Amino acid sequence: MQDFLSFLAPVHFLDTQLPELYNPQQWGHVIYQNRRSLSGYEEADLVLLGCGEMRSADPDALYSDSPDAVRAAFYKQYCWHPDIRIYDLGNVVEGRTQDDTRAALRLVLHELYRQGKTVVVLGGTHDLMLQQYEVYKLESTTANVVVADMRIDLDEDPDVSPHTFLYELLTGQPNYVRHYSHLGFQSYATHPHTLETLDKLRFDFFRLGWLRESIEEAEPVLRQADVFGFDMTAVRFGDAPANVGGSPNGFSGEEACALARYAGMSERLESFGLYGWEPTHDRMGMTAQLVAQMLWYFIDGLSLRKTEAELSNRAQFAEFPVVMNEHHSLFLKSRRTGRWWMQLPNQKFIPCSYTDYKTALSDQLPERWLREQERLV
Repeated sequence: MQDFLSFLAPVHFLDTQLPELYNPQQWGHVIYQNRRSLSGYEEADLVLLGCGEMRSADPDALYSDSPDAVRAAFYKQYCWHPDIRIYDLGNVVEGRTQDDTRAALRLVLHELYRQGKTVVVLGGTHDLMLQQYEVYKLESTTANVVVADMRIDLDEDPDVSPHTFLYELLTGQPNYVRHYSHLGFQSYATHPHTLETLDKLRFDFFRLGWLRESIEEAEPVLRQADVFGFDMTAVRFGDAPANVGGSPNGFSGEEACALARYAGMSERLESFGLYGWEPTHDRMGMTAQLVAQMLWYFIDGLSLRKTEAELSNRAQFAEFPVVMNEHHSLFLKSRRTGRWWMQLPNQKFIPCSYTDYKTALSDQLPERWLREQERLV
């Protein structure tokens, strides 16, 4: 931890709060005690890290206090999972330039990755998600990346911004993106050629309307994610009024919380970023409260992550052999969490949903099965 203390702001949000303001069962009290404990950081299951860099969207933008606005709401919530130990590192200090801030964030995230910590990043503009991915480039290892956003920010521009960072993420060399999935794009905000490009690359993208009809279909996608970045413009304006660039349509607050919970349940996920809103536009603090509730549900999912059995422990799974279009497969359902897996011809199991199982029962190959086979060719 000493390796990156110089990159953190000297004043922590907790330094501005009186400890007695929090009930012993609220997260504020619990995290305060964890910060006082000598072993609080070493034993942490989850690390919170703020970064309010906004200059990629507006060169004159001030360093945002959105991370502390989330803390103000989150610390008041009650802790239902005392088994999940959380340590709040505070905020990355603002650099002289935005590149300085990015470099500091990247260094801290890299060190946390090497220490095996799961991290939630409270942003800041969405392009900060690049630093979540850059960790894998530094390690020369591939990553599955998932983004939730109303737009697919693939504009080509040498300057990284909230509208261009995906171009750098997906095309920058050397590239370590094993697979990319996009959740909740809205067609009228997306160029048709963008979808053609993603499809040629065998990447997956899921339209908002389709996911809203069956939000649980996002769970297998997030179960395979190493990195997840959530832009709050993916949420409809009425549920997140700080979304200046948002839309009257989008995920509901409940659906956003469901996605955060699915992310927490993923055994693979190592960093989760919440980006793209500004407290100065937040009515009655509603967006800050929603982000804080998404964080609460991420922790709820994290508690379930600890309870899932290994696939090799077959006694903890119900087995369902299926023949679909002359292909033999085996579906597994966890007796602990109710999640599903399906077997590919190479005997590998991949996450799937109950809908995939029903499709297989009707003697059809599930779309998820077909897409995975395409990527193996």
